[in-house]
Amino acid sequence: MPTENRNELVLVPTPRELSILAPRFAGTGITLEVCGFGPIVAAARTTQLVDRMRPSAVFLIGIAGSLRDEVMIGSAWEFDAVGCYGIGVGEGELFQPASKLGYHQWDQDCPFGDVLDLSSPRRGARAIDNRPRTSHCLDDQRLLLTACSCSDSAADALRRLRWFPGAIAEDMEGFAVAAACRLANVPLRIWRGISNRAGDRDKANWDIQGALMAVADLFLQEIAR
Repeated sequence: MPTENRNELVLVPTPRELSILAPRFAGTGITLEVCGFGPIVAAARTTQLVDRMRPSAVFLIGIAGSLRDEVMIGSAWEFDAVGCYGIGVGEGELFQPASKLGYHQWDQDCPFGDVLDLSSPRRGARAIDNRPRTSHCLDDQRLLLTACSCSDSAADALRRLRWFPGAIAEDMEGFAVAAACRLANVPLRIWRGISNRAGDRDKANWDIQGALMAVADLFLQEIAR
């Protein structure tokens, strides 16, 4: 389990997520830090915290929107890779990602394009769900898709899946944190609780509390191994 002596950095995107998660982490010795909302601030804040704390590893937890029927609201997942949607050219149906144009987002000592494999191997269970449901049966690689803006409709979510068909959930920070960690040569693991269906903007259908409790359970279960 992370401790101050091990100097592992645990990030959550927003103060709201922090306020809900903090009681669940009371007495664990884990300190949560806010990395900020959206990819720009999340990258900058992660870089700042990594530079200041020099952690041995970074963990990112929080909420995400489901991109697949099998990924249920109230479940939580650890991801093998994270992609970036929105860097490239055009919008909507005309959008093309940078990799399609032949560009890397970073071309020097550790080049990467629109998808980053996460640096720490998965250990143990791969999902947790606090609600009765069928088992998860998805592809071997769990891809999280990061965007500057969340899907505003089911059609918008489908447009993103056109370029990233393996994505199972979307967020707004994962790729940014992963890029900062990759450039700093610090391992990263990402867990997200599923609070809503990507593209559903009716918050009456969301379950932020349940998603965060599920991701806290999965995170604490995994790091205790």
